[in-house]
Amino acid sequence: MTITHQDDLDGLRAIGRIVANTMHAMAAAMEPGMTTLELDRIGHDLLEREGAVSAPKATYDFPGATCISVNEEIAHGIPGARVLAAGDLVNIDVSASLNGYFADTGASFCLGPVPPSLDRLCRDGRRAMQIGIAQVGHDKPLAGIGNAIGAFASKRGYTLIRNLASHGVGKALHEAPEEVPTWPTRGDRRRMHDGLVLTVEPFLSRGGRWAAPGTDDDWTLYSQPTAPVVQYEHTVVATRRGPIVVTMPG
Repeated sequence: MTITHQDDLDGLRAIGRIVANTMHAMAAAMEPGMTTLELDRIGHDLLEREGAVSAPKATYDFPGATCISVNEEIAHGIPGARVLAAGDLVNIDVSASLNGYFADTGASFCLGPVPPSLDRLCRDGRRAMQIGIAQVGHDKPLAGIGNAIGAFASKRGYTLIRNLASHGVGKALHEAPEEVPTWPTRGDRRRMHDGLVLTVEPFLSRGGRWAAPGTDDDWTLYSQPTAPVVQYEHTVVATRRGPIVVTMPG
């Protein structure tokens, strides 16, 4: 999607605020003993109350309103009977549409006290996303996002999951540019243009390099090699004055 009118930006901001509010409300409601299905129902009800439609459910018939991935699950976790426990690392990914506009956001949360190394991974994961967002703007290289994130990760001794990329969004959940690497690449000559809408969502890890499916379902992805992974995601608009983040709570 390329924004050409203020109405487009207003529409994106409206759904961006809804998905951000939903994600943060779900995180605040998490508690040990709750199932991921119960947490997903909170998200479902909040989206429904706002008139928004779950994008993964509507687009891909995903078996949940949101994606909830716990510990060894790093993406596309199906809400179900899994019981949350103190010390869990929980990723909540919320994407939805309203009036023809789509927004996508996600974050990793620690449920209660965790080891300092995991707490630091979360802080650095959010920082990696912010570093990537700072590279968004008119006529800037798309590869600049992953190159900047990669330099940060390498300096801090982290790895990046290299087959879960950022993507275009706005009029659909996934659209052109179809894959925007959040890891260092060479030979990608694509450039952003004024009004381009995309996500920035690095998967930062302490050893993981690839996302691989498991054997229990066709959705949930796991780290290879096995390692802690965090993901933070915003929907962003490239402009001549830099990035506009539309997935902000409020």
